[in-house]
Amino acid sequence: MAAAIPDETETFDTIVIGSGFGGTMVAHQLVNAGQRVMMLERGDWVPRGPHNWESEGVGLRGPHYSLESPLDVSTDYGRTRAGSFSCVGGQSVFYGGASLRMREGDFNAASEIVGDSDAEWPIDYATMEPWYAKAERLLHVAGEAGQDPTEGFRSGPYVQRPAPLAPISRRIEGAAERLGLHPFRLPLAIAYSDDDREGCLACRTCDGYACAVDAKNDLATRVLPDLVRCGLRLVVNTVVVRLVARNRSITSVECVHRLTGRRVRYSARRFVLSGGALASPHLLLASGVEAMNPGRAVIGRYLMRHDNAVAFGIFRRRPNPERVFDKQIAIHDFYFGHPSIRSPAGKLGGIQQLTPSEGVVRAHLGGVAGAIAGFGVSFMTGLLCIAEDQPRHENHVSVDPGVRDRFGLPQLRIMHRYSRRDRAARNALVRKARDILREAGAVLVPLHPIDTFSHAVGTVRMGVDPARSALDANCRFRGLDNLWVVDGSFMPRSGGVNPSLTIAANALRVGHHLAKISATNDRLSRWAKRVERAVPAADIRSVSS
Repeated sequence: MAAAIPDETETFDTIVIGSGFGGTMVAHQLVNAGQRVMMLERGDWVPRGPHNWESEGVGLRGPHYSLESPLDVSTDYGRTRAGSFSCVGGQSVFYGGASLRMREGDFNAASEIVGDSDAEWPIDYATMEPWYAKAERLLHVAGEAGQDPTEGFRSGPYVQRPAPLAPISRRIEGAAERLGLHPFRLPLAIAYSDDDREGCLACRTCDGYACAVDAKNDLATRVLPDLVRCGLRLVVNTVVVRLVARNRSITSVECVHRLTGRRVRYSARRFVLSGGALASPHLLLASGVEAMNPGRAVIGRYLMRHDNAVAFGIFRRRPNPERVFDKQIAIHDFYFGHPSIRSPAGKLGGIQQLTPSEGVVRAHLGGVAGAIAGFGVSFMTGLLCIAEDQPRHENHVSVDPGVRDRFGLPQLRIMHRYSRRDRAARNALVRKARDILREAGAVLVPLHPIDTFSHAVGTVRMGVDPARSALDANCRFRGLDNLWVVDGSFMPRSGGVNPSLTIAANALRVGHHLAKISATNDRLSRWAKRVERAVPAADIRSVSS
């Protein structure tokens, strides 16, 4: 479905770098506005079929998780060499479909989170709400409005109703209610009632897997095929290695084809960067364009990724003997704090049911530990605790020009540590999750910290103060007239929910803005040509003099 490699003489209205939530949603707006758009994707399409159900179908074990450009990562858990996902649709292909809006209060500054970071949203929930609604429609999100105690204003209902609760989900729901909590249905981008598709089979291979039957509404399934049919030039296996800048503008991008090594350069009127909160600052720093930005000091800084951990409830008998999908319940009673939690005060985050998968457990733990834990998965259910983390200057990415990959990109180095408050917020949520699981009948509740960057945000943040933010309110890169950044790096704070829907909604908003700019410029150009045809050249010179 991807286009042939374009000729370097071709020009485009917009070049989009990356096919994740940000890049795809911007492209949706621009393609439907009639623009000529090329999308450059480092990876390739992920094949779908029965093989996706196997243990080897876990994303971490597949060819789309690559070490060809290794990351040097230093965290609380030690120093490691990590890879990254590259595929059409980005990490949406392997995510679990959770599609939550940030809460209205997330856009307001909470001193216990902001600290001395100056992290400030230049937009509010009311600005984002129509774009949240559109993103939910495009992704066919299933949910039930009115149950979440922290839910903000909605301009319309969810597109689909969720599937009936699995037996273990009913147990979790009942346990939470007996403890005085208000569980609600987790909104999911999963096809339950679409007439033109097979629909969800309620298998347990969702988080960490590509959907074998295309029932998970990831971007490669739900959005990109239509865009390609409408004219999007999607070019896969293409690594962008440099943004070429001159006179306050990006003039072209330099690329390397992953399979052939061919080097090419493409030009456009404008450029949209959506590589992710790690890859986007990587490219900006490797290209040296941060020097043009008055907020250069924050580029690569304030990396956030939530302080996440899974409390696994182990039961005497299999809690889900039908082995059906049970990622269905969320709990936000503690999101903005709770009378029963004295420390830390203020915002905490959310709790979500999680479906443990044998393949994912084996992939994460590896070796004998992974094999033993994988065998015991059928006796478990999980609650994922998502604690909002503080934006901190010392958490950052940087480039090492002395170490380069085979494409010529300098190595990315990642430094991240959780603050004492981050850890306290996570532990407070974990204690509540353990209470719920024990109430549901679990006899043991071990904890598994999550040390991935699947929720990474920040690093090229938007803001009000040009000296303290790299992007303006419309995500234009300050100092350059034709570059926008729309992946999770734009977020000044992480909130306490999965970032995917916020990235998608914001990209739709920015894409609408770019389409309006283009339409205005086209009208001015047509007007100028009409004036030029109507007024003789001699008269124009006379007026000019």
